[in-house]
Amino acid sequence: MLNTAILMGRLTADPELRYTTSNIPVTSFTLAVDRAYRSGEERQTDFINIVAWRQRAEFVSKWFHKGQLVAVEGSIQTRRYTDKDGNNRTAFEVVANNVHFAEKRDPSAAPAAQPAAAQPAPSFSNTGNEDFAAMPGDDELPF
Repeated sequence: MLNTAILMGRLTADPELRYTTSNIPVTSFTLAVDRAYRSGEERQTDFINIVAWRQRAEFVSKWFHKGQLVAVEGSIQTRRYTDKDGNNRTAFEVVANNVHFAEKRDPSAAPAAQPAAAQPAPSFSNTGNEDFAAMPGDDELPF
């Protein structure tokens, strides 16, 4: 069986980090995803609910903000519940496996983590080629 959803859209609000009674981080957010359209047709947008758990939830709530273009890969999940009026309802949502930035980072966004100390790039020289055999000329190739 296959249950994979790949979406790209804009966040409709800042994700808010919450915790379950077991102290597991969770965040939910909504993506506004444009449908494909033909010239002359009015654009239509779907609003898709996304849920992220644990470290992914913490990452999303820290780095993603309203209006940002985001790519989400996950699976579609249904959930049944009873609303405050006693009606049975079914919710459809995407449980995020991966969430990615889909545009350049906004310089006014939260600061990035400090990079590790810079290490010099390895240097390579074309001397000391005793480890390599000489390549035959084109006239010696078998094809």
